[in-house]
Amino acid sequence: MALPENTPDPGASSAVASARAADATDRRGGVRYRRAALMGVPAFLAASTLVVLTAQGALAAQFAISGMPFTVTATSLEGEGFGQFGALDNMAEGSPNAGDTGGQVLVIVTAFREAKLSNLCQSVELGGTHLLITAGNKKDRPVKASGLTTDSTEMAAKLAEFKNIEIGGDASTYDKPPIKGPLGSFGQQADSVTITDVRQNNYATTATRFTLPDLHMGFSSKGC
Repeated sequence: MALPENTPDPGASSAVASARAADATDRRGGVRYRRAALMGVPAFLAASTLVVLTAQGALAAQFAISGMPFTVTATSLEGEGFGQFGALDNMAEGSPNAGDTGGQVLVIVTAFREAKLSNLCQSVELGGTHLLITAGNKKDRPVKASGLTTDSTEMAAKLAEFKNIEIGGDASTYDKPPIKGPLGSFGQQADSVTITDVRQNNYATTATRFTLPDLHMGFSSKGC
């Protein structure tokens, strides 16, 4: 029997309803996907920014220090792209070396894009004996380092000569050294520096590349 002229076709209505439901589902799914994508953008941008900043040397690599100081000496240190500022180093939670400082050590961060060291000596005291490392003790074979940073509590030298030094700037704005300091931190930077008879009391040293010719490591009754 034919339907009246203006009577809707049940089959057609069902098909339209199904299409509308599918379209609504697609839209809701699309909205969910877009929301998820948008939520992921900040995390992606943050991660990308960290990668870029690290590659550019804007952030220093961080690790938990042991809390055991070591001595570093050299008869000469020639550095390009020098920077220096204050910072806090942290020991691992529960470190037996934390003492009454809460595991924090106030340090002088010294950084060089490139550095050469002659007659390098490094020693750490281990219960009455010293682990002693020497390298670069030949005139034409110095120790070479790229992206070198040292975290020191004390530094001394017979002589230090700087080229184009800037003192008192905000270390977070520096572009000469391989890393930047915290925002608002007092610092200094220079094109280059030559230091004679340097001695440091350090808690950490990092470098992107470290070449030590004529390396020797052993135990000794005396340190550097």
